[in-house]
Amino acid sequence: MIVSLFLTFAKIGLFTFGGGYAMIAIIEDICVEKKKWITHDEMMDITVIAEATPGPIAINCATFVGYRQKGIWGAISATFGVVLPSFIIIYLISIFLDNFIEIAWIANAFKGIRAAVGILILDAGINMFKKMKKKILSCLIMACSFVAMLLISVFAWNFSSIFLMLIAALVSIVVFIIQGVPSEKGGGK
Repeated sequence: MIVSLFLTFAKIGLFTFGGGYAMIAIIEDICVEKKKWITHDEMMDITVIAEATPGPIAINCATFVGYRQKGIWGAISATFGVVLPSFIIIYLISIFLDNFIEIAWIANAFKGIRAAVGILILDAGINMFKKMKKKILSCLIMACSFVAMLLISVFAWNFSSIFLMLIAALVSIVVFIIQGVPSEKGGGK
């Protein structure tokens, strides 16, 4: 199982361009749908927690899935698997090519990859939205965040997405405090 975790996440790390957000759809497809290592709800929770904690989201996801399957050694194996391919590729590039990005066909390839990464991120967002429990507050926060990020991007405002997450968290906490703790009806479970 530890070798399977390493190989699975090494494959994800090797064949996914664009960073952690682009990897979310691939991680979900493999770990939830194909291998059934985690549930979809766990994947949604992992994504939210991985985004809010320090470090790349794909590494945080790999660490959690590995830990869930085989404890600390599973976490180490999955994390090492997702990191190793990128490390080796970047290391080799740094050794052999001084002006790697200045090569015309490589620069053009990266432009194409950038477009594909945007589509992968959009696909992950749409899939998460489809499977999300539709509550008014969740949908409202998501819509406002989307509009805010779009405006920030279009007008090139200097505003961090971390502040948007903090604002969304603050709104959720205020609503929770106003509504109060939900009472358990019909006895305890």
